[in-house]
Amino acid sequence: MDKKLKLHGFNNLTKSLSFNIYDICYAKTEQARDEYIAYIDEMYNAERLTQILTDVVKIIGANILNVARQDYDPHGASVTILIAEHELPPPHEKTTESPGPLPDAVVAHLDKSHVTVHTYPESHPDNGISTFRVDIDVSTCGLISPLKALNYLIHSFDSDIVTVDYRVRGFTRDIDGTKHYIDHNINSIQNYLSKDTRNAYQMIDVNVYQENTFHTKMLLKDFNLDNYLFGAGREGFTEVELENISGRLKKEMQEIFYARNMPNL
Repeated sequence: MDKKLKLHGFNNLTKSLSFNIYDICYAKTEQARDEYIAYIDEMYNAERLTQILTDVVKIIGANILNVARQDYDPHGASVTILIAEHELPPPHEKTTESPGPLPDAVVAHLDKSHVTVHTYPESHPDNGISTFRVDIDVSTCGLISPLKALNYLIHSFDSDIVTVDYRVRGFTRDIDGTKHYIDHNINSIQNYLSKDTRNAYQMIDVNVYQENTFHTKMLLKDFNLDNYLFGAGREGFTEVELENISGRLKKEMQEIFYARNMPNL
C-alpha cells in the first residue's frame, strides 16, 4: 500500500479551469489535409504535451506526483498529471489571484489534484477546412490557483478560438468554523488575462456569480489568410477562390465561437 500524502493546512476548495482551444486551417487537397493531421500529431504529441503541462504545474506552484501519457492511432494524444501543493505561505499572507506568465517567462511548482490534456485533429471531408481541438483541465485544491496558467496555455497553441470555464467548488472553514465558498475576488476570467491577450481577442462572458462559475469565449481578432493556408501560398489560388476560402474559414470560426451552425451566404 502506498504511503499516504500528509496534508498540512488543507484548504478544501476545488478550483477547476477548463479550456477548449481550436486551431483552424485550410488544406486544399486530401494530401494536404493528411499532412496537416500528421503535422499536428508531431507538433503536439504526448511528449510535447507533457512538457507543456509540466510548465503549467511549475507556473501554478505545485509538485508532480505521477504522469500518464499516450499517443493514439490514427491520431491524437492524452496526458494526465497528478499534482500536489507546495509548502503553504505564512498564515498572515492573504490568498490572491493574479495573471500568470506568457510562454517565455515560466517559473515553478505543483501538488494535490490533476492536469489533463486531450487532442482532437479533424478535417472536413470535402471543403478543405481542418480543425485541431485541445481540451485542457487544470483542477487544484488548496491555495494553488489554476488561473495563473491562463496566458501560458493560450499562447502555447495556435489559438484561434478559446472557450474557458472556471469554477470554485465546495467550501473550506476558517479557524472559527465559518464556511467559505471562495477565497479570492473574481468577476471575470478576463481579469487574469495579460493585456496582450485581451487586446488580441474578441471576448464574451457568461458568469453565474452566485455559483462561483465563470465562462469566457475568445475569438482571435486578426484574420490574415496567409496564416490559414496549409501547404500552399496565395499563388496557388485565384482571387475568387481566396475570397471564397476566407469566407468559409470565417464562417467556421464564427460557428465554433457561437456554438451554432450558420446559413451559407
